[in-house]
Amino acid sequence: MTEGEAPMTRPSVAEADRLIGLKSPVLAHGYVVLVDYMGDDAAIVQAARVSYGAGTKSVRDDRGLIRYLMRHRHTTPFEMVELKFLVRLPIYVARQMIRHRTASVNEYSARYSIVPDEFDLPPPGAVRLQSRTNRQGRGEPAPAAVDARFRADLERVSREAYAAYSAALADGVARETARMILPLAYYTEWYWKTDLHNLLHFLSLRLDPHAQEEIRLYAAEMAKAARAVAPIAYEAFEEFTLEALSLSRREQIAVRALLGGATPESACATAGLSLTRPDGRPRASGEGVEFLQKLERLTAATRPGSEV
Repeated sequence: MTEGEAPMTRPSVAEADRLIGLKSPVLAHGYVVLVDYMGDDAAIVQAARVSYGAGTKSVRDDRGLIRYLMRHRHTTPFEMVELKFLVRLPIYVARQMIRHRTASVNEYSARYSIVPDEFDLPPPGAVRLQSRTNRQGRGEPAPAAVDARFRADLERVSREAYAAYSAALADGVARETARMILPLAYYTEWYWKTDLHNLLHFLSLRLDPHAQEEIRLYAAEMAKAARAVAPIAYEAFEEFTLEALSLSRREQIAVRALLGGATPESACATAGLSLTRPDGRPRASGEGVEFLQKLERLTAATRPGSEV
């Protein structure tokens, strides 16, 4: 800073400041806490304009620039904003979250500390059967007897495992070894810090309806913090990523056929988007089915009363 220039100050967003330190409950024993943040919408604009000044012309101009950056996937300016969370979550959810390798993570150490006796247990009626169309997801609700048996087994196994864990510790077994007996339903926690670009990428995947329900709950709480820190950027993310539709080359061919008056089925045939199996049975998944689902989304968006 040269003589005569105004001193630089740390950006402060009132809505985000109110969230710092507050535990947002998730599942039975989990939570998300916004620990700290650096930067805001103005920091994104400042980085894009390569300026050390205020970095703004007007709120309207800033909004237009941020939307342009998001729309054209100019991602570097969004990396100028960072958020740090404290997250308490079941180990089976943590194993999904750690797949996002762009975050800096420091986890609670079960080699050093004793794991609390807290495990995740789905509420009655929450157990679902394996999806028939999504090999890694859940489908319709399980019968009441299956739901009750699974929940009872999970609770029994978890309590027995913790009793064995406690006994091992009492016998002097090393904590790093004793922890091996605990199931994935037990909780861990970590500090999770990432920049806004990578957080929005995480949210684009984990807010998706195809993501596991439990991690969607954590993503929803983290999304609230992102929206508070950079509301203009989050608005652009919702419009150009979360609520956007992409069209493959074949799907574009199908759309052109639709505009020419073809039915969805014939448009799929024209574009080579198969809707049937070799044996003639309808496909439950695949590119053609996904294209029809996109058309359904577009149709729903144009119905009276839908949000614009």
